[in-house]
Amino acid sequence: MTSPALGLVAIGRNEGERLRRCLASARALLGPGAPLVYVDSGSTDASLAIAAEAGARIVEIAPAEGFTAARARNLGAAALAGAAPEFIQFVDGDCELVAGWLETAQARLRAEPGLAVVAGRRRERAPGASIFNRLCDMEWNTPVGRAAAVGGDALYRREAFEAVGGFDPAFICGEEPELCLRLARAGWGIERLDAEMTLHDADMHRWSQWRRRAERTGWAFAEGADRYGDGPEGYNRREARRSLAWGLGLPGALLVSLALAALGAGALAALLALGALGLAGLVVLRAARWRRGFGDPWPHALLYGGLAMAGKPFEALGAWRYRRAKARGERGRIIEYKGPARSTGS
Repeated sequence: MTSPALGLVAIGRNEGERLRRCLASARALLGPGAPLVYVDSGSTDASLAIAAEAGARIVEIAPAEGFTAARARNLGAAALAGAAPEFIQFVDGDCELVAGWLETAQARLRAEPGLAVVAGRRRERAPGASIFNRLCDMEWNTPVGRAAAVGGDALYRREAFEAVGGFDPAFICGEEPELCLRLARAGWGIERLDAEMTLHDADMHRWSQWRRRAERTGWAFAEGADRYGDGPEGYNRREARRSLAWGLGLPGALLVSLALAALGAGALAALLALGALGLAGLVVLRAARWRRGFGDPWPHALLYGGLAMAGKPFEALGAWRYRRAKARGERGRIIEYKGPARSTGS
């Protein structure tokens, strides 16, 4: 028997109908005999039954091991080891594969032996459902060509993935760019293709969800910079500094201005507040201009810049949570921003 060219690993936690769509798309697009693995992280909904109905091989993570996407993907890849596929497609349980992606991605990896991983365009299913969904849809649109990192949906060359030991299961977030950093250090290439890849369902409608997501981003920046920031790439160092500078500096300046106003120094307070807000506004405009380069209309681009700036205090909070956990010798726990999927899957 020959090894299949492709195996697929889907991961999830309480994805419900989102997982049903994910696995249905995978089963429809995988070639005959291609293995399909679903790794579950303590779901309390019907995810396991949905995976069984789709004919996936199911792997469950024991709670004592700790739930991380990195650990889930590694376990999924290990479950494929017997089949020994040439390529492994990872997909998050809230995403659906787009027709044509698997063929395009495999062709690119075969054409360029030095590439370890390729990713395409992830889009939101309902970008107009909320400003937060719109933000996600813009974030997924990154430059095409050689890249520093890809996200959770990507096609990996199994040889490269195994050569660097896969994902680091200790990372509760930011595990994909961390793996790509090690791949690049080992001489492998990473590429973003100009091709449709997946539809994602952020299902993010509340400020509290967005705040948690920003905290997770701050944790990822802080942990990445702590682990690799002293290397030649300066990994995540700039991002971590920006989170702290704006996340602490802007609120701090506004608080000082309020204190000055209370002490009767109204002119100085106004100058400080206007200066801080003016600088923040320039950064928002700069981010918006950057998004305009991807074809986003001005209202959407300004939304992106504004939400990115408003999220900095929560990124700083996430960085503080990482530092506190490290000082206490605690293992990080996943930071979730979504609840269980609604039964309609909308």
